[in-house]
Amino acid sequence: MEWNFATAQELSAALRAGEVTSAELTDDAIARIEREDEAINAICVPDFDRARAAARDADQARARGEDRPLLGIPVTVKECYDVAGLPTTWGMPQHRDFMPAEDAVQVSRLKAAGAVVLGKTNVPLGLQDIQSFNGIYGTTGNPWDRSRTSGGSSGGSAAALASGFGALSIGSDLAGSLRTPAHFCGVYAHKPTLGLVASRGMVPPTTPALPVDLDLAVAGPMARTARDLALLLDVMAGPDPLTHGVAYDLNLPPARHSRLSDFRVLVLDDHPFIPTGSAVRAGVDRVAGALAEGGARVERHSPLLPDLAESATLYTQFLFSSTVARFPVEDLERLRTRAAELSADDQSLDAARLRGMVLSHLDWIEANGRRELHRHGWRRFFAEFDAVVCPITPTPAFPHDHNPDPLQRRLDIDGVGYPYFDQLVWAGLATMPGLPSTAVPTGLSPEGLPVGVQLIGPMFEDRTPLRLAELLEQRIGGFQAPRQNAAPAAGRSSY
Repeated sequence: MEWNFATAQELSAALRAGEVTSAELTDDAIARIEREDEAINAICVPDFDRARAAARDADQARARGEDRPLLGIPVTVKECYDVAGLPTTWGMPQHRDFMPAEDAVQVSRLKAAGAVVLGKTNVPLGLQDIQSFNGIYGTTGNPWDRSRTSGGSSGGSAAALASGFGALSIGSDLAGSLRTPAHFCGVYAHKPTLGLVASRGMVPPTTPALPVDLDLAVAGPMARTARDLALLLDVMAGPDPLTHGVAYDLNLPPARHSRLSDFRVLVLDDHPFIPTGSAVRAGVDRVAGALAEGGARVERHSPLLPDLAESATLYTQFLFSSTVARFPVEDLERLRTRAAELSADDQSLDAARLRGMVLSHLDWIEANGRRELHRHGWRRFFAEFDAVVCPITPTPAFPHDHNPDPLQRRLDIDGVGYPYFDQLVWAGLATMPGLPSTAVPTGLSPEGLPVGVQLIGPMFEDRTPLRLAELLEQRIGGFQAPRQNAAPAAGRSSY
């Protein structure tokens, strides 16, 4: 049997039934990576010798009667996670030789669940791009069209899954970094509720791996099916044992509904700051139609929805305030001078980015108060609705654009150019208030590129959008393996 595109649950069943061994699955995955990945460049740090040893250990454990959630299943890990014995660089050339001494808490949880780690997946420089390329490992191409990006910053993980390099992967999300690559590559991802998943050991190189409460960023699962997402989230969820104790037990509430006909869903495809391209709009409409045909209550407008423009502005300020935290003093002074010259009437996203870069602590507290009002608004919203369906970005995967000044890049939406970073507003809709969001494939664009949407759910009710994702998968289909005639590779050359 061909195992490379089997789901984690299918692999678990086959392993339990003795139809295959973990050693065989791991050798099969490694052979596929060695055969196919030179063209994609998803696996930037292979760890094949230890993977084979872990697979042998998994087979021996199963022979002893053990049966853990991921026992013997080959997986990959985003490069930003510490793995003892492997470099953690975040794509930064000055840290190409940094080797952490301990596994990140999520890597430890994968291994404790029995997973076989094949290696680490590629990322953008500093994790700060919607594409995955850097001066150490080069460019990751999209398996559907290698002249296009796989997304970022978990682009290597999404490309690995779409290429059949392991059944699961773990990534992270601050600005859509799980959801956007899933959308671009046709796979599934889940951005958990803020604080649900511990992140210790997912830190820039040389930074101490301490338990911290992140303001926007989360660690999360990626897979080729919705059920596999839920399986991996169960392994990942829970706070850091250093702060809450090893015996801490996390009980997420069950999904609100089990049947599609019971869901109440708001569908959005218009944003005040950026248009939605025709291919993505068609994907949103396909999901809306499937929901309606399945008997769900589908609305297109609600006065309960928090203001999208203010949400995007707040998100942009929070996001960019964190990007300049370690800038040299002279650079910060230049930014303050530019910000002071802004007109009070300028409420553009460019202005929000600049204001965010020079946000004082007092201003941050005021902005955080407005965020709490949005969170309260979402609580009221989710008393009447169960989920929001909306875009992840306005377009399918776009051609590689490595202009060193991202502010000079333009996003082509149906023939019209827009500022590159404006596409983040849809991702920020869930990120700013800390809501869970599941990225699901909806089919292909007229150009033959994957298109996904996100399902945003209530805080700490992650199982609700995950269940809706599973029901939609049953109705409209899910992951498709990429066609074999993708464009020439971006390759492993550096940018």
